[in-house]
Amino acid sequence: MPYHYARRLLAIERTAEGNAHLGWLLAFVAGATNAGGFLAVNQYTSHMTGMVSAAADGLVLGQTHALVTAVGALLSFGAGAACTAVLVNFGRRRQAHSVFALPLLLEAACLIAFGLLGAWLAGLGALLVPAAVAVLCFTMGLQNALITKVSRAEIRTTHVTGIVTDLGIEIGRALYGLDANAARLRLLGGLLLAFAIGGLVGAWAFKTVGYTATLPLAGILALLGAVPALDDLRAR
Repeated sequence: MPYHYARRLLAIERTAEGNAHLGWLLAFVAGATNAGGFLAVNQYTSHMTGMVSAAADGLVLGQTHALVTAVGALLSFGAGAACTAVLVNFGRRRQAHSVFALPLLLEAACLIAFGLLGAWLAGLGALLVPAAVAVLCFTMGLQNALITKVSRAEIRTTHVTGIVTDLGIEIGRALYGLDANAARLRLLGGLLLAFAIGGLVGAWAFKTVGYTATLPLAGILALLGAVPALDDLRAR
């Protein structure tokens, strides 16, 4: 990955192009993580709507394991989002180049941990699902909060409900005879396509190589985040 491109994607001064490219990349990672994670733990971990429903079902039906897993997922996702806020504010206070790189590096570390420890966790039976779901939800919380802060809440990458809704709104405007926002359509269409392709790649990779399928994803994020982090080291 060229240094100048990585710097542009994670630059403190944001551009619409930089936000779009970063959003497409993270949507691909989220799609791959979500689809591959489902094959690992039989749970989708990038969106919390289903987790709230699962918690309600577990409570009403007396399914303690499902309730604990869902509540743990919600808390983990929230903790990941909070962690991103802490890291971004820490970087801003220090006037660092790596303001937006720190959450990506932590996300990469989480994916590496899941990839390396997943096979071991699989041998623990009942402990696998809550632990793995918590790790993946924390990771997705990190990412969703990061792109939210980077784009000022214009882009989401870990779920597609909002993307499809916004696409429908723009298409409806065009059908009604109003001018649709072409740039917005390209952004939203790219996010949806990137998430779908990521899902296909993630499912295929996990089916082929198992838990280590997350390691290439971690490598992409680590390479991207390493450039501004190294800039900070050189500056110091």
